[in-house]
Amino acid sequence: MLDLPARSRTATARARSAPAGPTPPLPGAAGGARRDAVTRARRGLASTALLALVLVGCSSGDKDSNASPSPSNSSSANGSAASGVPAELAPFYNQKPRWSGCSGDYECTKVKVPLDYAKPTGDTIELAVIRLPAGDESKRVGSLLINPGGPGASGVSYARQARAVLSDDVRASFDVVGWDPRGVGDSAPVKCLDDKQLDAFLALDGSPDNPTEVQALDTTSKNFAHQCEARSAKVLPHVGTPDAARDMDILRAVLGDAKLNYLGKSYGTFLGATYAELFPEKVGRVVLDGAIDPSVTSQEMGFAQAGGFEQALDAFIDDCLKQANCPVGPDHAGAKAEIAGILDQADRSPLPTGGRPLTQSLAILGVAVAMYDSEQGWPALRIALQRAKDGDGSVLLQLSDIYTDRQSNGHYSSNQNEAIYAVNCLDRPDRSSPAQIERAEPRFEKASPTFGDYLAWSSLPCRYWPAKGEPGSGPHRITADGAAPIVVVGTTRDPATPYIWAQNLADQLSSGVLLTWDGDGHTAYFRGSSCIDSAVDDYLIKGTVPKDGTRCS
Repeated sequence: MLDLPARSRTATARARSAPAGPTPPLPGAAGGARRDAVTRARRGLASTALLALVLVGCSSGDKDSNASPSPSNSSSANGSAASGVPAELAPFYNQKPRWSGCSGDYECTKVKVPLDYAKPTGDTIELAVIRLPAGDESKRVGSLLINPGGPGASGVSYARQARAVLSDDVRASFDVVGWDPRGVGDSAPVKCLDDKQLDAFLALDGSPDNPTEVQALDTTSKNFAHQCEARSAKVLPHVGTPDAARDMDILRAVLGDAKLNYLGKSYGTFLGATYAELFPEKVGRVVLDGAIDPSVTSQEMGFAQAGGFEQALDAFIDDCLKQANCPVGPDHAGAKAEIAGILDQADRSPLPTGGRPLTQSLAILGVAVAMYDSEQGWPALRIALQRAKDGDGSVLLQLSDIYTDRQSNGHYSSNQNEAIYAVNCLDRPDRSSPAQIERAEPRFEKASPTFGDYLAWSSLPCRYWPAKGEPGSGPHRITADGAAPIVVVGTTRDPATPYIWAQNLADQLSSGVLLTWDGDGHTAYFRGSSCIDSAVDDYLIKGTVPKDGTRCS
């Protein structure tokens, strides 16, 4: 999923409930693709009688691509899985890590990869890897790597939610494998700020209204980049998506699979598409859900996300007005004005919460995270808005904290808020100055009166980023010529990864197959559509490619 950095994430819904599927993080800082995060896999919103915040039929289009891809060709011997690799990389492809039990049925290990693929005999780092063995060995197809998005979300944590984010049939047929991508979690994590510094960074006014506020945001963004360099200089140049995709190929070989089977959400779709571009002949059964268009720049990404979140907010308001307990109204325009009034009030004077005050930036994150999952997020947002109207920002703050992984003791449980910038600033190196952002603001405000300003400024830290991506790694079309069919899944009212991105990615990929869910929220698989779930399961388990253009409602 793609997250907004908590000042700008892109994808995966952060707050989720136990049974639902993964959700991307909000667009935010880095080009709006901030946390794709994984699903935050369905955590509950703890509070007095508050709902947990979690984050049908099919019709077809015209193109037909029902030819099944070749089977996964799972191999128990690394000989075939690691064939044809450069000699200097062979030790990585041929390693045999030791697996050990690490919670219930799960097994964990560490896998070595080069820090710098241009110098494979130099320094190495270790990736944290976890797997849940296939439930039925007689039906086993191979390994299925899964990634929740972000960038910056922990794949290890996501895989621990396998029973909540994958069907029984998929889990019976595959060893479910999650890993923390380089720079994330327990895999050579990027470190920038301590907890108190991160509190201040996230709470700072992200939509400056005057030169003083612009200067404050610019200074803080510069300091953030400098702190990342001071604490993570060695790893920063090597956490871009191309290197993370190369790591995936080593994981494929170490797991003994001749082809890569993969389910990526939100930012995980960009990671999967990049893998297909680098290793098209190794593509097995690949599903990219909540797709990112790899050709868009950071600013274009933020702009598209602004429109996506505004569309999702409009859908929330339309639904809210039908509910007896809707705290805003009496009509759509009135409700929109009341929500804007709450955010404006938090900008003028942060709302009390009984603890940290609710600033406008934190309030925006609280509203945005609810857009990831209409079933759980919308009811929670109704409560949060009612409390805010009464002068209490505590529930919006709780939602914001869920999004940013902040625990009640003030500690951030992941490094996602930092890793999202570290990855995005390498992947999308367009680096706008404050003056350029101010010129672009009217366009963002028009697309999204609620989120536009915040997203326009979200990528500012990248202007000062100390590391550069590898040549050719910036925004570009990905065709992955020669790859087996790749299923791209899009949700029509996805806030974090707008539906147009799924259409664009499916068109770019030479073997792309578009599967559409006419629905709300971030991503589609295992979120309530039996039509989507059946199509994805049949493809992963049997290799049956859905008809290009299939729509589910």
